[in-house]
Amino acid sequence: MHEIVVNLHMHTRYSDGSGLHKDIAAAALKTDADAVIVTDHNIVAHGFEGYYKDKNKKILMLVGEEVHDQAREPQKNHLLVFGADRELATFADDPQNLINQVRAAGGICFLAHPHDPEAKAFNETDISWEDWSVQNYTGIELWNALSELKTVVPTKLHGAFYAFFPALVARQPLPQTLAKWDELLAQGGKVVAVGGSDAHALHMSMGFIHRVIFPYEFHFRAVNTHVLLDEPLTGDLAQDRALIYQALAAGHCFIGYDLSASARGFRFTAQGRDETVVMGDEISTKNGVTLQAKIPFAAEIVLLKDGTPIQTLKNQQICAYAAVEAGVYRVEVYKNYLGKRRGWIYSNPIYVR
Repeated sequence: MHEIVVNLHMHTRYSDGSGLHKDIAAAALKTDADAVIVTDHNIVAHGFEGYYKDKNKKILMLVGEEVHDQAREPQKNHLLVFGADRELATFADDPQNLINQVRAAGGICFLAHPHDPEAKAFNETDISWEDWSVQNYTGIELWNALSELKTVVPTKLHGAFYAFFPALVARQPLPQTLAKWDELLAQGGKVVAVGGSDAHALHMSMGFIHRVIFPYEFHFRAVNTHVLLDEPLTGDLAQDRALIYQALAAGHCFIGYDLSASARGFRFTAQGRDETVVMGDEISTKNGVTLQAKIPFAAEIVLLKDGTPIQTLKNQQICAYAAVEAGVYRVEVYKNYLGKRRGWIYSNPIYVR
């Protein structure tokens, strides 16, 4: 399969971001990203999808939407929508109907920042997802970089500190979001996990201090979704757009915190007697299944079954496990970075039935 790095969930001046689409493309061209997906609030800005180039580097920009009910206070239940054929913000007041409309329009959707706490020092309210009765969504945004920032800024002084040292923020997806994902997976359906930057590149001032909070370029080097395609990108917008959205829908992807080290090359597979499958796929226990994870270089590998760790390997590059029981198997990888143990890689599950 062909791996690409996608940074998704970002905002421009069409909603509450500070930059233009060309600024996002310019920032992405300086990073290892292959594609970005812009998701302004309740608007689809047309005319910006396509390849942007600089010398020998090119970046594919796709445009989706982050939909939420603007009449609701606080404005919870944000939904990331990709690949829909039409504007869907008019359905925001009913999350289930919105999801149904996304599917009818040929799109896929992810519950954005499922747990997004308030940050009182900056007058930021809690905008978590609340309606857990919904069905038929594609997945959830397991790791949202901006939500995580809100957990470490109890005062404006903390905010000023992290404005100058943003690399110290990220630890891992919020624990309650990880627990919720495992709970949803235990209900028997497939729930795809993606990582989003939620990039706004906000300009903030405190007295004489002025900083851009998480510039676009910084975001694009940090929490990314690595997508495994059935074939390489072709350079054709329509074909490549379909390839990426099909892979995301299938769960053929994993989350990488690439600021600590590039996660390119990670693989999690299952081998049976007659087939080999990748993240997002199902395989039968009949005749035995061997799970195998490979990471780019040695780190701490944790294999989980139904949300519970069943194997932990320190300072290893390969994890192998004979799965004799049905279950939802996934991998987390941790490494030390800037003095702390931090999450590096979060696979999507392999469903052993």
